[in-house]
Amino acid sequence: MSGLFVTGTDTGVGKTVVGCALLAALSDNGLRTVAMKPVASGCHRSSAGLRNEDAEALQAVAAVKVPYEQVNPVALEPAVAPHLAAAQAGVEVDVPALAQAARRLEADADLLLVEGAGGWRVPLGATTGFADLAVDLGYPVVLVVAIRLGCINHALLTAEAVRRDGLVLAGWVANVLDPDEPLQQEQIASLQARLPAPLLGTLPPRPGASPAEMGALLDIGPLVSRPGRTCD
Repeated sequence: MSGLFVTGTDTGVGKTVVGCALLAALSDNGLRTVAMKPVASGCHRSSAGLRNEDAEALQAVAAVKVPYEQVNPVALEPAVAPHLAAAQAGVEVDVPALAQAARRLEADADLLLVEGAGGWRVPLGATTGFADLAVDLGYPVVLVVAIRLGCINHALLTAEAVRRDGLVLAGWVANVLDPDEPLQQEQIASLQARLPAPLLGTLPPRPGASPAEMGALLDIGPLVSRPGRTCD
């Protein structure tokens, strides 16, 4: 396996927390990891240029250190959906160019972790979206599910879309954002019974926990032995 694509059921579900945890766990398993957040909106201005907190977090945890511009090739300031941010910034997101950039990163490591933005069908342009990049790369997909009301429907629809696009849903992570969320275990059990992929772990709300601490809660065994693409 040369890569993983991390997607979510929605925005704000904890993709970066899970991505960093996966990077830590994979590195602890002896893999030389590198990370990429191809397109990020809501970037802040710094002396070095536009920077995105999620991309910086992934860059910091990855074992192979590369310049920020390789981690986040398309950095957009407006804090709106990527295709709207790109339109406001006068930027055209070139999906094939992003795939080529990912391949270059992939060549320098054992595994490239690519984090999407929002959910699976988030647009990047008039006719393109993050799913097109994922399909181009062909990596197994890890789905992050925020355990909250509505998550079962969102997760099942996302899993259906991933498989329909010809990719392997290699696993999913239950991310508990609210410790007081009712019926947490029942919702997770319902998802386990219905999602066509293994549960890699449940992450509790633990502010300040390190990626290594969160990574220790994940079982990456199902990931390191999965093929990259399927056509079923």
